[in-house]
Amino acid sequence: MIKKLSIGLLAVALSTSCVSKKIYNDLETKFADLKKENRSISDENADLLKAKNQLELYRDGLTSDLSKSKAELNKLKVDYAAAQDKFKVLQDSYDALEKNSSDALQSNMKKNRDLLGQLDEKAKALAQEQERLNKNAQRLQELENLIATKEASMRKLKETLSKALNSFEGKGLTVEQKNGKVYVSMENKLLFNSGSYALGSEGKKAVTEVGKVLGDNPEISVLIEGHTDNDAFSAAGPIADNWDLSTKRATAIVAILTENKKINKQNLTAAGRSEYSPLVSNATAEGKAKNRRIEIILTPRLDEIADMLNDLN
Repeated sequence: MIKKLSIGLLAVALSTSCVSKKIYNDLETKFADLKKENRSISDENADLLKAKNQLELYRDGLTSDLSKSKAELNKLKVDYAAAQDKFKVLQDSYDALEKNSSDALQSNMKKNRDLLGQLDEKAKALAQEQERLNKNAQRLQELENLIATKEASMRKLKETLSKALNSFEGKGLTVEQKNGKVYVSMENKLLFNSGSYALGSEGKKAVTEVGKVLGDNPEISVLIEGHTDNDAFSAAGPIADNWDLSTKRATAIVAILTENKKINKQNLTAAGRSEYSPLVSNATAEGKAKNRRIEIILTPRLDEIADMLNDLN
């Protein structure tokens, strides 16, 4: 609500010629602070995405280690079988030498004792490796089960959102699941007038419905991205350029979502992407319309997976 009030006050200040210089400067300072906070949140989101990629690399490394350990176990089994064969040969030699001299017998007995010691060490190493493999296999299975549970949860979330937003089908709103995330994409024709970051009534309804679903899923991280086409922004007023417009539109969505008291504000991140992440070419009016959009990207929390990977280290 503080961000919304600050932005609103700044807009009033910029559009009113009779406001005092001090009030204008104060509002401008507050607005700059809000932009700085927004950049910090965007950086934090990038760090979270980087952490997710690192966790996936850890999982792949664990799978590779498991394969290597299985290969080493198979080699130990082969070595153990060869040692048993060698022991049998030595046992036969021992039986033959026993009939000859006492010295030969003692020498053969020593060799057998040494061999038995080696076999005992190999058996212990084999048992330890088997135990380690069993533990790693169990942990890997637990990790895979957790990931599967997260994916199932996101599928359910996608279905719930699709049902909640069914009335907006054909109005520039889509819901899809990919890469373990759920994407709610809303074209600006549903949300904003051209060059504006004030939500229309129909757009507010759509965002409110999204907020209801998010309120029932407090463990979901939410990234709201604003996107524009590549037409330069030239209108006079409080909007500097496409970067500014896309960011203000993203924060306008956040303002509506946070009206729902069940939503954890710590899970929300607003970001402006300007024209630099288009869905299609901007060569046609239809393409530009598709690129002018808000994307709400829903990601499952990865804390449990991170804790499990820490336990493996």
